[in-house]
Amino acid sequence: MHSNELTHEVDEIDHKLGDEFEHRPVPTAARRSMFSIIMVWIGFPMIITGAMTGSILVLGMGFARAVEAMVIGNLLMFAYVGALGVLGTRTGLNFALLATPVFGKKGYAVASGLLSTLLLGWYAVQTGITGELVSSSFHLNYVAMTIVAGVLYIGVTFIGVRGLHFIGLVSVPLFLILGLWVALHSASATTWSAVWHFGGAHGGAMSMGAGLTIVIALFADAGTVGPDFNRWARSPGSSLAATFSAFPFANLVAMLFGGILTAAVGSPTANPFGMDNMFGYMIHQNIGWLSVVAVIFLYANLGSVCSHCLYNSSMGWSRILNTRMRIAAVILGAIGIVVAAGNVWAFFIQWLSLLGIVVPPIGAIVLVHRYMIGDDSLEAADWKGRAFLAWAVGSVVAFIVDKQFPGLSTAISSAVVAAVVYKLIGRGARVTEQVAN
Repeated sequence: MHSNELTHEVDEIDHKLGDEFEHRPVPTAARRSMFSIIMVWIGFPMIITGAMTGSILVLGMGFARAVEAMVIGNLLMFAYVGALGVLGTRTGLNFALLATPVFGKKGYAVASGLLSTLLLGWYAVQTGITGELVSSSFHLNYVAMTIVAGVLYIGVTFIGVRGLHFIGLVSVPLFLILGLWVALHSASATTWSAVWHFGGAHGGAMSMGAGLTIVIALFADAGTVGPDFNRWARSPGSSLAATFSAFPFANLVAMLFGGILTAAVGSPTANPFGMDNMFGYMIHQNIGWLSVVAVIFLYANLGSVCSHCLYNSSMGWSRILNTRMRIAAVILGAIGIVVAAGNVWAFFIQWLSLLGIVVPPIGAIVLVHRYMIGDDSLEAADWKGRAFLAWAVGSVVAFIVDKQFPGLSTAISSAVVAAVVYKLIGRGARVTEQVAN
């Protein structure tokens, strides 16, 4: 097929499914209702992987301290993602377009490319988890189950933001009903006092800083590119309501369900990434219809987070490569399936550690630039050195904190330091300009 014919075919698809506005602001007429944006956001973090993360926190910190980390971390995420989301709503721009005047006409590709690649990695991780859980539960071929999952998730992403809305309509009720049942059913075998006082593994030695980093890093990359979703909102109020539905509500609910299950079972050697999770609990009941429901739930639930991650990744790379989101989704999705077949999901914790150091500074710099400096006088520049310097300093400080001060949060440290450095550099640049004039 010639390039002109391919372009025509893509134009026809965009006309039928809707323009995704990869390279320009979402116009007012194309904005979506508050309910639609809420369904897009709430279906993202209300996932079994969030429940697994809650289990990890409870094992590492004990239940009571883990809940404290969950609440504080999710409130910080609301402030961070909410502020970035409002920028998307006010401008109609996706993250890649918002980052251009901050990092430069060419420099934005480094920040956006990194985030988009990490999100593609998350798509591969979640797709791999789907294949692993189904294959291990029913003795089916792992690669085959992974391919089935990946193809389904590409299909949802291909539809666009409407696809994210529709899968949220399916995934969220399933998660709330089944998650609540698992939490209550598992807790019925013990007491709520025992759940609350569960000490975790190794005496709950994980620090509060490390716990906060895990909570924040779980969605640090997706939260940073949150404007990809919030640009569809009609008002800042709708944007903030949608963000709140994700952080703290959906993410906190998911973590609590997983944490309650782990504390109720009471095993300090539980493996949340094996079968010691919501899906595994339902399968272990050995009830035929419940096992069928569990599989439907797994595909729908992880399909929600996978399609969101692939959408974000495709949006970023479509801007960088000057192509359409749907074309990027098919190509990137295929790459993700290949990577998932190699069991990359097993490196879950390593991904969180990396994200906690290198991702939060990006969003912090964009926030300072847009809300506090607002200086786009060098918008035509290809590279904005001060943004990269602040990003580097924030990441280096976080790396030092991770190695030397494990009681502190690398995610918070990196974001705060990068924001302060970027603000100081901007102030110094203005003073120099005033003196020169």
